[in-house]
Amino acid sequence: MNPLVSPDTRHGGTRLSVNVNKVALLRNTRHLGIPSVVRAATLCLQAGADGITVHPRPDERHIRAHDVHDIAALLKDWPQAEYNIEGNPFHNLMDFVRELAGKGMPPQQATFVPDSEGQFTSDHGWDLALDGERLRPLVAECTALGVRVSLFMDPLPAAMALARAVGAQRVELYTEPYAAAHGQVGQAEQLSRFASAAAAAQAQGLGVNAGHDLNRDNLADFLRAVPGVLEVSIGHALVADALELGLPETVRAYQRCIRAAESGAGWLRGGPRP
Repeated sequence: MNPLVSPDTRHGGTRLSVNVNKVALLRNTRHLGIPSVVRAATLCLQAGADGITVHPRPDERHIRAHDVHDIAALLKDWPQAEYNIEGNPFHNLMDFVRELAGKGMPPQQATFVPDSEGQFTSDHGWDLALDGERLRPLVAECTALGVRVSLFMDPLPAAMALARAVGAQRVELYTEPYAAAHGQVGQAEQLSRFASAAAAAQAQGLGVNAGHDLNRDNLADFLRAVPGVLEVSIGHALVADALELGLPETVRAYQRCIRAAESGAGWLRGGPRP
């Protein structure tokens, strides 16, 4: 473990993976190389982040190809942290997975997301009845390379058996519907939907991740209602908070949200993590 990491920021429950796309988006507005994506990732790891996420889109409007490789090189010095690369496996994601595996530093996780090339942001999960057979060989290839596959999914319990059938090890629940309902009349209904979907995934032997529009206000409520979430991937809100608090304190604040949720939900530590 890196000695710069405060020991009280590590825990055995939900892991926090910081998505650094928005750092890259700001950098790309000028040609000065600042802010540095690698420096931002380093600050997050030093503050206790459990991993780093990137979503390199084909148009490189934020994360660029060299960022993917630069962060992989950085994480060689952080063996306790996980590298999660998101994207559409029918576009450019598999090229990155293959390149990094060929260099002996594959990401721990590839999150398959059904985005179109010009899509503004991820806004729906996979339709596995439509795309499952095309995904199956790519899931198998990642697995053979030692890379865990997580499928970006809407909270539909019936779809979790299909996710397992194509060979995925995890699903990432698309949480924007919950985030939009947080603090509103529909919050309880959304939490029930996500809890049912997570339980269905876990019954299939799948690990459960979550992400999209989670923030300091809604994260703990989500984790209390949806037990057993292994990882949350947070980018936009975390980087926005960092403009006020700074990256290290923001990471610590999100970890406090996670620990508060776990202490209230009675997380069972230990055991295998799919």
